[in-house]
Amino acid sequence: MISKLIVGAATAATLMSGIAFAQSSTVNGAAGGAITGAIVGGPVGAAVGGVAGAVVGTAIDPPPQKVITYVREAPAPSARVVVKEKIVVGQPLPETVVVTPIPDDPTYAYAVVNDERIIVEPSSRKVIQVIK
Repeated sequence: MISKLIVGAATAATLMSGIAFAQSSTVNGAAGGAITGAIVGGPVGAAVGGVAGAVVGTAIDPPPQKVITYVREAPAPSARVVVKEKIVVGQPLPETVVVTPIPDDPTYAYAVVNDERIIVEPSSRKVIQVIK
């Protein structure tokens, strides 16, 4: 009974560290999940853990309120930008869309696409939030 309790506690600690580790990126998430899954469930656990870790790793932190406010109040570009692709959080904007850096916080940029204001990560062009 005590050995099951110790194994359970170790497993929980490993899972929690794997989840925290996985939040840094999809690759790290998949690797952390696979390692945790392998410890808990062997090869099948590694496969399941890798997928679960990748999902956790793609979680996107919302931008600070000052960034959201800036994007809401920034003037819209003079030319209307329309794309046929659906704008999806976590996916990059098409290369044809011009993104504008946010002056006070260069970790974010924005674009106005299909009359929606979009907050993106400038380096990857990944959509972080669609402002409604």
